[in-house]
Amino acid sequence: MKKNKKILAIIPARLASSRFPNKPMKHIHSIPMIGHCYIRSAMCKILTDCYVATPDREIYNYIENIGGKAIMTSHKHVMCNDRVVEATRKLERNKNTKYDIIVNIQGDLPMVYPDMVTNLIRPLIENKNVETSTMAEEVLNNKEFYDRNRVKVIFGKDKNAILLTREPVPSDFKYKKKFKKFKHVAIRAYKRDIFERISRLKLSPIENIEGIDDIRLLENDIKIKVVLTSRITETVDNKKDLSKVISMMRNDNLLKKYKKKYKN
Repeated sequence: MKKNKKILAIIPARLASSRFPNKPMKHIHSIPMIGHCYIRSAMCKILTDCYVATPDREIYNYIENIGGKAIMTSHKHVMCNDRVVEATRKLERNKNTKYDIIVNIQGDLPMVYPDMVTNLIRPLIENKNVETSTMAEEVLNNKEFYDRNRVKVIFGKDKNAILLTREPVPSDFKYKKKFKKFKHVAIRAYKRDIFERISRLKLSPIENIEGIDDIRLLENDIKIKVVLTSRITETVDNKKDLSKVISMMRNDNLLKKYKKKYKN
């Protein structure tokens, strides 16, 4: 895989979450959740830069204090990708540079792994026809399948996304046998040209209803390559998710590599 690309990862995070206020600073094994997201993402060797984008000084100061990189953004953004757009424009202006690929890693994915980020980016580097990618993993049980906090993904034979929704799809209304189902993993990658185009698009109708950034692309006929991962991860949307992640990360080998250095 070619490595001569300038690749920027942005982790959008804010304290004013409607479902779980202050969740980026909730502790998981003595480290704030946003700390896990940043530390683990920054371990990806293919990245040129990795920043946390936030409207909150508390998050900004924490990342700076652990030796990380952060950038302040507006409070006005509804969708996380709009925060990534603002942060990217500021960084490119400040650094007088232009990145080739932009990666959006959500700040409520503390179990992100560096190889997941690399695998997400790989199609954009190796295939000139792939402009953007997103990640999915297999749904493990019916509880996940019917959980509307878990975004389900439908894709075609070419692995391009057909649909992302909070509803349980494909439907099991008629088909009663077991079948594979997939849920979204909250990381996305964009080639710079398509990222610039997307940045000018307004919030789309179904995106507004579902609250899923990727739908803006689908509603504007932009193809999204779905990259599957075998990693078992978890997005934190509420206190139950937080408890689950704490349990899941108890024996996490990657956590063992940085816990001692960064724990409060």
